[in-house]
Amino acid sequence: MEKITSFTIDHIHLRPGVYVSRKDSVGVEVVTTFDLRFTHPNVEPAMENAAMHAIEHLAATFLRNEESWKEKVLYFGPMGCRTGFYLLLKGDLESAEIIPLLKNCFSFIRDFSGEIPGATERDCGNFRDMNLPVAKWWSRKYLEEVLENISYDNTHYPE
Repeated sequence: MEKITSFTIDHIHLRPGVYVSRKDSVGVEVVTTFDLRFTHPNVEPAMENAAMHAIEHLAATFLRNEESWKEKVLYFGPMGCRTGFYLLLKGDLESAEIIPLLKNCFSFIRDFSGEIPGATERDCGNFRDMNLPVAKWWSRKYLEEVLENISYDNTHYPE
């Protein structure tokens, strides 16, 4: 079998960032998949499941309610390797175009207090596995280290 595209990325030199992972045509639409990489793979520890789960609930809720983007949001979810998230948006987009959206999203999570949306037995299949304090810590780290200091090196995959 052919190696899938995401397994061809140089994870040794990959740093936290906002990368265009792929662009797919679906009918007349283009879907852009973004790689929101939170950790330096195989160097920094992977994110814990409970924090990722909390981020998933909060980011998905924020993104699907953000007035100017909600119609473009197709999916937000964790990477299996636990080093970040995938964000799928309708449109032929580049990383720079979504930085303001991501800053707002992860500021929302960093500052969030209260009950995590959808974190009930009725609404979620693993509602007890959430860690809001650690989710807020990761969101702050991503904001400060990546989104507020965005550059070519963390928006373009290493060659």
